[in-house]
Amino acid sequence: MSVENRIDKRFQQVTEEGRSVLVPYLTVGYPDVSSSFEIAKATFKYADILELGIPFSDPLADGPTIQMTSYKALQNNVNLKTALKFVKDLRVSDNTFPLVFMGYYNSFFKYGLSKFLVDANRLGLDGLIIPDLPMEESREVSAECSKNGIHLIPLLAPTSTDERIKLACQYAGGFVYCVSVTGVTGARSGLSSNVEDLVRRIKKHTQLPVLVGFGVSTRADVEYIERFADGAVVGSAFLNRITESDAGKETDGAMNYLRELTNI
Repeated sequence: MSVENRIDKRFQQVTEEGRSVLVPYLTVGYPDVSSSFEIAKATFKYADILELGIPFSDPLADGPTIQMTSYKALQNNVNLKTALKFVKDLRVSDNTFPLVFMGYYNSFFKYGLSKFLVDANRLGLDGLIIPDLPMEESREVSAECSKNGIHLIPLLAPTSTDERIKLACQYAGGFVYCVSVTGVTGARSGLSSNVEDLVRRIKKHTQLPVLVGFGVSTRADVEYIERFADGAVVGSAFLNRITESDAGKETDGAMNYLRELTNI
């Protein structure tokens, strides 16, 4: 088990540099396994953390874009085992870049949660987001994650009560993922004004960085988020850019988009 998680190291680095983080979300196996691998490797230059989506047949928290990419990845026979190999192969290129899985509880339950966490730690995963994890199971899952050097990252929404926020922060590691709107993921025009208040409420209960996702799509969104949070997660808009790219040019399209968001 590594002494210090790569996510923690990355936040120390960006704090010293006086900037926020950018976290793209990529569905493993979209548009196909080899293309998604090349895109993932390329993000290391423009992003700070990479969130890897595990395809699932019934992704309740996801909007049409991520559902479509998930469906396509499942058609490409991608599963949790594929995603773990994906991490292993990425670690050949870079052993310092933070990698996070976002997946539904059933995927990990079927694999065996304890076995998954042992394998994930050995292969180089740093964090885990489970959008449908019941709050009452967070304590147990968090303890298992900690044992294996992996951070359990909670999702909190504008509808979250202060009690729920407090409990989620108690078992959180790495960072807290703040959902900017109530509902499913997807690129939208403009972010909810409730998000600033939610970040403030979360920061009362934790010293961890707070990132904002769901509906982030433009440089203006990122600049707005930087005013009160520690960074932005971009999912559907990033995947849309991949979808809109010509065949064989997906990596270029995705990286051009990240450059637009970061002004690099």
